[in-house]
Amino acid sequence: MSSENGKRDPSLIQSVDRAVAILDLLAQEGWRTGAEVARGLHVHRSTALRLLGTLERHALVERDPRTAKYRLGRRLPQLASVVTGDVDLRFLARPFCERLAATLGETVTLDVLDGDEIVPIEQATASTSVVGVNWLGRRTPIHCTASGKVILAFAPDAVRQRLLARALEPRTPHTIVDRAELETQLEGARRAGFARTFEELEVGLDAIAAPVRSSDGAVVGAIDVSGPAHRLHEGGRPELISLTLEAAADLSRRLGYRVRETRV
Repeated sequence: MSSENGKRDPSLIQSVDRAVAILDLLAQEGWRTGAEVARGLHVHRSTALRLLGTLERHALVERDPRTAKYRLGRRLPQLASVVTGDVDLRFLARPFCERLAATLGETVTLDVLDGDEIVPIEQATASTSVVGVNWLGRRTPIHCTASGKVILAFAPDAVRQRLLARALEPRTPHTIVDRAELETQLEGARRAGFARTFEELEVGLDAIAAPVRSSDGAVVGAIDVSGPAHRLHEGGRPELISLTLEAAADLSRRLGYRVRETRV
């Protein structure tokens, strides 16, 4: 890496700097050949292959012998878990919630499963929102909240079955209290990657939520956007879905989660 006057910073070790650049490149783009890595780093192919070989020896990258392509290695989640084990999820989520709230003009929370209930642990409200509900720490049933549905949809089978075995309390006339109907919605949430509720927790309140994953892929919470039903109704404001999914995916990446690409 060079300074503004074109000279290399003497405090940097070039090979280490390039190795980190390789990890960044593979994190962003997935499977890549040695030649593609070389072009991305603007180095000779032989240099890129030597660096990749060293990283592979330490399991920081792995190579598909059939395609000769590289991706991030199995050791990185182990290293990340040492860091994320002490991560303050609420602290990390705050800027994502604030940006989403400002963009959509709605209330955004980070919700987690605590026992058998959903608990918001972070909240951001747009300055333009007329809704002043404080959801922080407020415990709600899992079956009638968007975040609850999405967490339930991606939960381990044993957890899902245990929670579905409980009586589904009707909170409004719109609450889903039939287990078969709820399971159908959960299957749809797994396919779509998000869940929605329409006046199921409170009359006049709609919500949409997407899952937040840790480095090992486990769903550890959900980004939830809630607001008046007349603004969040089904079929309106399609950006609600894309922006909620994007915020949850960005936070998941911040926690070390990477989507595994299919080998080609």
